[in-house]
Amino acid sequence: MTAGLLWAHSTSASALHQGVSSQSIHLGSVLALQGKAKGLGKGMQHGLNAALQGKIVKKRKIQISFENDFYVPSKSIAGTKKLLKQGIFLMIGNVGTPTAKITLPILKEQGTPAVGFFTGADLLRQPHPQPIVNYRASYIQETEAIIKEAIRNGLQPTQICAYVQNDAYGMAGLKGIMLAMQEVNAPHSMLEAYQKLLLMEGEDPPRNNIGPVGVYTRNTRQVLKGFQSLKNWEQKTGYHCKLVVTVGVYANIAHFSRNAKSKGEHWLLSAVSFTGAENFMKDLKRYNATEKVIMTQVVPLLDSQLPIVLEAKKALGDQFGFVSLEGYLVGKMTLKILQAMPGELTRKNFMDQVQKTKLDLGGVSIDFTKNRKQGSNLVISSYLTPTGFQKMTPKIWELMLNFSN
Repeated sequence: MTAGLLWAHSTSASALHQGVSSQSIHLGSVLALQGKAKGLGKGMQHGLNAALQGKIVKKRKIQISFENDFYVPSKSIAGTKKLLKQGIFLMIGNVGTPTAKITLPILKEQGTPAVGFFTGADLLRQPHPQPIVNYRASYIQETEAIIKEAIRNGLQPTQICAYVQNDAYGMAGLKGIMLAMQEVNAPHSMLEAYQKLLLMEGEDPPRNNIGPVGVYTRNTRQVLKGFQSLKNWEQKTGYHCKLVVTVGVYANIAHFSRNAKSKGEHWLLSAVSFTGAENFMKDLKRYNATEKVIMTQVVPLLDSQLPIVLEAKKALGDQFGFVSLEGYLVGKMTLKILQAMPGELTRKNFMDQVQKTKLDLGGVSIDFTKNRKQGSNLVISSYLTPTGFQKMTPKIWELMLNFSN
């Protein structure tokens, strides 16, 4: 029996019609609209609204309700339960891994599809029967891309360190780092340290001073302990960090960069897409720490001439950016699937249509026929310039690596 059939059999008939009336299709989203990650939540909200709000599917108008969770798991639970009680057809565009980790079981129990969440965590990509639809590439793909590029351009595995958020999000990124480092034959001591960190459980366990990794507590600006963890690793092993792969949120990662530079470090800093490009750039400019910053993107670069990017730019106006573009792509992808879905507006029909979906979304390829959980594998390595993020090239790698000597 396929995953889709297993899910369908476990879901009551009444649940299939939740969120659909004769006049509307009600969607829900739980994300950070206040707090230290609000830039991410607001970006996704702008993108989803521009792509979906008021659009018509089967003579019904799409409505989206947003709940603020401050990027705090306990508040995400409350927001999720509130929306489910109201009745939603699906949950869309939620922000974060720790919040997803704690709310996915609730959505599973209700048979509610989780669509286009703003996270690249592996827990949303496992081959289980829960109805999950990802737009974006995974953190494993993002970290693998940057590490392999660094190695191709002359870096040694022992020159690659990590600084991550001390929770499910950071560990999802660290898993990707470990897998990539295995492929480039990193020393056994480094791989053992990653494994030890990944096996630690609990809320904010003591992960500093164990390997070539520093960590920080979610929703804080504390950076000194994580920074010192990397310096202790250097002192203990004789290795020297040249590239620090970060997996965190813009406020802390920018503060970490400023602190490292103030201590005389010339590290290259890479960040995954979840960090939030626009807010990250603003903070780095404020700290005068904009040099040697690399970021992986899972949407086209903002100066792209692809039709979907030009369309999003027009629709979003002043709110156009990397995060809002992702929200827009998630919204347009969902709209296309809803419009192509035959028969009644049921969750089963929606998920059946997802598994058949292969389309060109204005220049961005979406294909669920090979990977039932994820539509896009797009990862672009970019670097920060005075005018924004531009595509990385071998020449830029050379300049950055020479500058760090």
